[in-house]
Amino acid sequence: MKRFAVLLLALAMTVCCAMPAFAAGTIEVTEDVSVSDDYDWTRFKGQNVAINVYNWGEYISNGSDDSVDVVAAFEKLTGIKVNYTTFDSNESMYAKLKSGAANYDVVIPSDYMVAKMIAEGMLKPLNYDNIPNFKKINQEYVNPDYDPQNAYTVPYMLCTTGIIYNTTMVDKAPTSWADLWDEQYAGNILMFNNSRDAYAIAAFKSGHDINPQSTEEVDEVVEELKAQKPLVQAYVMDEIFDKMIGGEAAVGVYYSGDAITMIDDNPDLAWVFPEEGSVLSVDCMTIPAASEHQEAAEMFINFMCETDIGKANAEYIGYTTPMQDVWEVLDEDLKESEIAYPSEEKTAKEKVFTALSDDVNSELDVKWSEMKSYDEGGSSLLFLALLAAMVALACFNIWRKVRRRNRNQY
Repeated sequence: MKRFAVLLLALAMTVCCAMPAFAAGTIEVTEDVSVSDDYDWTRFKGQNVAINVYNWGEYISNGSDDSVDVVAAFEKLTGIKVNYTTFDSNESMYAKLKSGAANYDVVIPSDYMVAKMIAEGMLKPLNYDNIPNFKKINQEYVNPDYDPQNAYTVPYMLCTTGIIYNTTMVDKAPTSWADLWDEQYAGNILMFNNSRDAYAIAAFKSGHDINPQSTEEVDEVVEELKAQKPLVQAYVMDEIFDKMIGGEAAVGVYYSGDAITMIDDNPDLAWVFPEEGSVLSVDCMTIPAASEHQEAAEMFINFMCETDIGKANAEYIGYTTPMQDVWEVLDEDLKESEIAYPSEEKTAKEKVFTALSDDVNSELDVKWSEMKSYDEGGSSLLFLALLAAMVALACFNIWRKVRRRNRNQY
């Protein structure tokens, strides 16, 4: 037994002594970024390869504010050109890919949209031989419900939804999703401009499941959104940055990482995890079925999982990393942030989106569109009514003048 203990001790000493050698096995890309040297990063150099990357807005470290320019670092290291464009919702991204209007090599949808895209054959299975850094992903995010065999996805970032508000514009801080139906905020509320996140808020408020199982359930919850609509200033996505930072609205709803960015730019803003609970989303790196550069796309995904790159992205955008080794080297303020890394009490109330049936999905799309156009239709009718009244009044005045003239003739 003692001999076994001695062997274990010797093995431990050997591993510890070898660790600096492993740490030294890196390639310096920039002053702040090194990557593993046991990966062939240069195999596409001189081949004029370009990939199209489609990501959420404000969702990568881009070189501003002394941050790392991740795309430029990848291009310098690999010789691969990156055409980088952004979208503002899963639904707009899906519609563009579905239409065939553009061809992308890497897209970063959220979990529920991943499930939908897998079911419709819109994603390619990944070759993990080209993504060895997948081993860095925490086990709790491996083989998720939306991709049970992890055939199509590598987690990029995690986030929750919540309420962001301006402390100078509200008398009492909101604590609940239901507060977004309070008339004291009339004309000062910013809501999600996508059906799934907006539906979830109304579902939390009314005690329904955020993943409706029937068309009748969809109809009930959307009625809540219709009742809220007169209080809403605007339905927004990335527009929320300018509006909340600029003090154009008192209360908004958005994603946790973006809340950190907004609060940094305007210290009068604050964040609330609503008491009913929140939605936890996992955004994933995927390769569309139409991609013509799969291996280069997989190299990009592997690069995004490098520890220095993961750190740069997490610190710049404020979202939650799915990689433990990245978390360990984060700035202490971010590691201790209750927005990015909430308490167990709050995480216990988090819910996740799941894929909906075709009937329920279709009903949600229809009812969402009806809800969004509800006031517009009402405004059109009001305009027509006012126009008719003006015409009637004009005709009445003409009739009075004619009548008066005729009467004066007598």
